Amino acid sequence: MSLATPAIVTQSAVRRLPRLALLLLGLAYVLPGFLGREPWKNLDVAAFGAMMEMARGSSGWWQPQVLGQPAEMVGPLPYWLGALAIRFLPFLPPDLAVRVPFGMMLALTLVCTWYATYHLARQASAQPVAFAFGGEADPIDYARAMADAALLALVACLGLAQMSHETTPDLARLAMVSAVLMAATRMALPLTRHQWKAVALWGAATLGLVLSGAPWIALALGTGLLLLVWTSRSAQGAAAPQELSWVVGLLALAALLASITEQIHWPQALSLPASMADWKRWGKLLVWFTWPAWPLALWTLWRWRHQLRSPHVALPLWAALVSVVNSAINPDFDRSLLLALPAMAVLAAFALPTLRRSVSALIDWFTLVFFSGCALVIWVIWLAMQTGVPAKPAANVAKLAPGFNPEFSWLLLLPALLATIAWGWLVAWRVGRHRQAIWKSLVLPAAGATLCWLLLMTLWLPLLDYGRSYGPVARRIATLVPPGSPCVLVDGLGQAQIASLQFQGGLSLRRTGDGAADGCRIMVVNPDTQPTLDERVALTEWAYKATVRRLNDRERLLIYQRVGGPAR
Repeated sequence: MSLATPAIVTQSAVRRLPRLALLLLGLAYVLPGFLGREPWKNLDVAAFGAMMEMARGSSGWWQPQVLGQPAEMVGPLPYWLGALAIRFLPFLPPDLAVRVPFGMMLALTLVCTWYATYHLARQASAQPVAFAFGGEADPIDYARAMADAALLALVACLGLAQMSHETTPDLARLAMVSAVLMAATRMALPLTRHQWKAVALWGAATLGLVLSGAPWIALALGTGLLLLVWTSRSAQGAAAPQELSWVVGLLALAALLASITEQIHWPQALSLPASMADWKRWGKLLVWFTWPAWPLALWTLWRWRHQLRSPHVALPLWAALVSVVNSAINPDFDRSLLLALPAMAVLAAFALPTLRRSVSALIDWFTLVFFSGCALVIWVIWLAMQTGVPAKPAANVAKLAPGFNPEFSWLLLLPALLATIAWGWLVAWRVGRHRQAIWKSLVLPAAGATLCWLLLMTLWLPLLDYGRSYGPVARRIATLVPPGSPCVLVDGLGQAQIASLQFQGGLSLRRTGDGAADGCRIMVVNPDTQPTLDERVALTEWAYKATVRRLNDRERLLIYQRVGGPAR
């Protein structure tokens, strides 16, 4: 037995996860969050607002804008996709149309993670120990089982759910990072045919990262993976394919494009967390955001420590390190850490052939208790919202969301019931006496995360829309606008608020100081900019009308009505 190969896997342990079950799990994870909800604040609705303006010609396509101001998140490619979806899917509501390409990018992330693991598991260095009398896992069956496990590990990650269902550049970057990793794993195989497909994927994903506002991620990730592929093929005695030189050229072109394009910025103000409190916050984020992949990934590094330079460890490790470091030096810890999840899921999969049965059982029981408890809480609070019983959860909802009126919907209840029944069946199957499958320990974590996400996006969807959307505020302001008013002035509003007023309120907006805004009869003002409002408008022409508040008065907007001046 070779010390360098800690995996001991029998043929019975690599039976395939049923394809229909895997497909249903993927659909149950991808679709909720893209269907039925309103755009949420802040970046989700702000990005949607920029896409709307591009689709109707109010914004340039190279530098997305919201009412004349550059979009908060850089990188035009995701905005192009959303705007094109609005134009080419006119039969869908705009907020649903923009989610079509983003839903496809989440699906692409899952597919690329599967194939990246499949290619790595086919490496000779990743294969399990060969038994003296046979019975070890077939290489192809082993690779498929490991790929299934990686996909389950990715879906199980707690930090993936919300941000992977937003229409923001973060999801585009996630898909591109997973595609680059998949292309690198394909080129690491000692093959000589059809490598041009991997080069094309690598180039497209690198270009996508540059145009999604992450040029240094594209170059750091691509350069490191290229060097690792080159050295691993040399170590295997396989000649480096000519296509690798094309990858070098693609990376050079990406660097040139990022340098000469003014709209794509290199990081200028990145720095490590400044205080111990920031380090603690980042550490806590690492623990829960990447759970349960990170402990399994660390176990992989320990058990495969003699093969750290092998492709199945080195490639995902580099991809994970780039994203983790990017998270540490970026103010948006969580959105940057999102890019590490596919690589961590790949590493997590290679821990499974080395896990003891007791550890696997511990994972199962922890997952069973955690996700069953979360699902129970979601159901109890939904029941309290609908019936007032139990009284305490109902009172808490009324306190946290004043003015919210729950409505019963069979369309939202039926998927929640089916998912809960499926969870009960899965738990019964998992605790039963079945043959051990290598992916079995990740079935409950993936299914549990999917269950809770689906329950939140069905049972709690009206409450979440009420609490996380500017829709109630926008519709309230729309009722205050006099009939026939051609426009509404805004002062100091953020891009998310502007986008919501335009889409959910149906209002035509102008910024204060705009010469074409003389006919506006209503003005919406951010209280923070009220002290200097007289520098931009003649206050003698305006009278205070109302204050529109969000939940618990944490956000409020001031409404003014024109009482004099050039109103028509």
